[in-house]
Amino acid sequence: MHEQLTKTDIQKIEEEIEHRKLVVRKELIEAVKEARAHGDLSENFEYHAAKSEKNKNESRIRYLERMLRTAQVISDDSREDEVGINNTVQVYFEDDDETETYRIVTSVRGSSINGLISIESPLGKALLGHKVGDRVYVSVNDQYGYYVEIRSIENTQDDSQDRLRSF
Repeated sequence: MHEQLTKTDIQKIEEEIEHRKLVVRKELIEAVKEARAHGDLSENFEYHAAKSEKNKNESRIRYLERMLRTAQVISDDSREDEVGINNTVQVYFEDDDETETYRIVTSVRGSSINGLISIESPLGKALLGHKVGDRVYVSVNDQYGYYVEIRSIENTQDDSQDRLRSF
């Protein structure tokens, strides 16, 4: 599966890879050496923990590099009056009589707990391209869906606080 990434996502992934290769990798190699120096490796918990952390870091690097190789680059540009990537959207949920605010992001930055809704989620898919005042049907599956109304759209280009989701 190809991840849909913006140029900003790609830049953040490249920065994380570089940090993991130049900083984290060196620290973890040093931790493994230090733990190895403590003697008997078969019963050395520090050694096994350090090796595990080193392997997790290498795994994350490979995962991110594969993601970049297979990524589909998408634009984060949208019309000013339509919901697009990096827009903050205030949505009224009719069934719950509640208003929530979400930011529409790519799947690698999605975190519903933090109000970041992926463009691949049912809500994200439904909202894309719609305008303030639109009543939108959100299809969760073949049997269930719900209606929301878009109350406001704000263009949010500051990605400095966004973090890539770790897998």
